[in-house]
Amino acid sequence: MPGIIGKKIGMTSLFTADGKYTPVTLIQAGPCVVTQVKTVENDGYAAVQLGYGDKKLKRVTKAEAGHYQKANTAPKKKVAEFDVEGASFNLGDVVDASLFDEGEFVDVVGTSKGKGFQGVVKRHNFAGVGGQTHGQHNRARHPGSIGACSWPSRVFKGMRMAGRMGGKRVKVQNLTVLRVLAEKNLIVVSGSVPGARNSYVLIEK
Repeated sequence: MPGIIGKKIGMTSLFTADGKYTPVTLIQAGPCVVTQVKTVENDGYAAVQLGYGDKKLKRVTKAEAGHYQKANTAPKKKVAEFDVEGASFNLGDVVDASLFDEGEFVDVVGTSKGKGFQGVVKRHNFAGVGGQTHGQHNRARHPGSIGACSWPSRVFKGMRMAGRMGGKRVKVQNLTVLRVLAEKNLIVVSGSVPGARNSYVLIEK
């Protein structure tokens, strides 16, 4: 299995084997249930659909309830697909944190925290216009000029300006798995992962 669905528990720190004080993130990886197996013959591509976190039966439609009933499992809060070319899985199979080994590298995908409408200094790391001298007044965090005059007589597309920040899908690559607590379905990865506490993430091998 090339990946699993998890939940970000929070951050802490620990000493690694080489004595370095390392910030880490604790992730609850699974257990996930195989809720659908897609094949090239039936669906045009090979993939496995995993479900994570139980949901009340009254919270789903009859179609969804029938979908999960085929896998003989409860409805799930989070569902995701993973490419599994050449691998064989069956409905109802359980995937948990034992999928990972200490020392290997993983990629973590999540939705970053939404920060609302932000200016160019926070959103794009602009320096601002500068000091309060030479005729400047209350423009310390303003963007400054955004284009020329008679040519091109417009603002180019993609100009970095103020706007909505965060709340996007983000992938952080090559995080080291430092600890695997398989009995508790927990893994400890180096560094930070996108999203708030208790948000869903995808861990890809």
